[in-house]
Amino acid sequence: MRDYRYYKEVCNGLPMPFAFVDLDMLQQNIQSILQRASGKKIRIASKSIRSVDVLRRILQENAQFQGIMCFTVSEALYLAEQGFTDLLLGYPAVDARQLASVAMHQREGCNITLMVDCRAHVEQAEAAAAKYGVVLPLCVDIDLSIDVPGLHFGVWRSPIRSTDAALDLIKRIAQSKHIVLEGLMGYEAQVAGLGDRVPRQALKNAFVQLLKRRSIREAAARRAELVAAIERMGLPPLRFVNAGGTGSLHTSSVEPVVTEVTAGSGFYSPGLFDHYRDFTLLPAAGYAIEIVRQPRRNLYTCLGGGYTASGAAGSDKLPRPYLPQGASLLAMEGAGEVQTPIRYNGPEELELGDPIFMRHSKAGELCERFTHLYYISNNGIVGETTTYRGDGLCYL
Repeated sequence: MRDYRYYKEVCNGLPMPFAFVDLDMLQQNIQSILQRASGKKIRIASKSIRSVDVLRRILQENAQFQGIMCFTVSEALYLAEQGFTDLLLGYPAVDARQLASVAMHQREGCNITLMVDCRAHVEQAEAAAAKYGVVLPLCVDIDLSIDVPGLHFGVWRSPIRSTDAALDLIKRIAQSKHIVLEGLMGYEAQVAGLGDRVPRQALKNAFVQLLKRRSIREAAARRAELVAAIERMGLPPLRFVNAGGTGSLHTSSVEPVVTEVTAGSGFYSPGLFDHYRDFTLLPAAGYAIEIVRQPRRNLYTCLGGGYTASGAAGSDKLPRPYLPQGASLLAMEGAGEVQTPIRYNGPEELELGDPIFMRHSKAGELCERFTHLYYISNNGIVGETTTYRGDGLCYL
């Protein structure tokens, strides 16, 4: 692990705030993800990366990395223009103009697979494909959450919660000459995106671990049942069955019917990924804010820094002081829009102009606040690259 002086010396002279990627730690996270994927193809979730150059670096690292899971049509079309292939939309598109754009690009040789989970999605894609004389590939998204008394364990995504419901939609797809079923996706978010080794939450951790084990069993059974049912229909073989996320690579990748797994957040490993029982990743991305005031002993006020993550509001969505070790936010102020007070009582002699290194709670959202990422490796700055924002792009 790096210490405060390492980053302070390496980044000396950079104007703050700035964001960075530690390439050495990124490399170790890449290797960890490869090992946990059990030889399955790994599709990269672009929303967790949001930098064209970083996406390229990961894809070029190993042939096991194949394809991108995009989060909007506009992003997918941009990545296609940059030379990326095997693009899967992780979320449905319902805007007729966007679907028309996909169809027009399909006619020109671009291949973007659309996500669907209801007849309206299918019919809208079919209409766009028919208008432009193409065949659009579709992926059916199935829900893998579970319900226990008093709790919906998972996220609200697809309405397809049974094999019969999925088959009804698949039969509708098979009736059309303008659309074709290419894949299935099931994202067990309650396993992949939920920590189960959170400090001072022993009872909750035990409950989450119990529900995760049940979710893993049910997800595997539901996927296997659906794939077998599709095979009995006599349809062309699926090109892919996509599963998982960073937090569930090691479980979803061992399912026989799964052909690929998705990973995104694990490459940067933000704060929310510090508390998983089954794996450990390294903090490969972060940002620095500058100390500009010292209102009292052991309190240092930094300029900016309030880059809060999305989701249900809570302290877990706040960025975290990373270095120097022992630095912390103030409960009454947190991380602010224009200033962030930091409490620190440790061995480092902090002064005005010194950096405090922070980590975002989530992965790709960090890149929405910075136009560039500095690359750190081998005791130095070895380059920089743009984020989507730096490319003048904003998708969501």
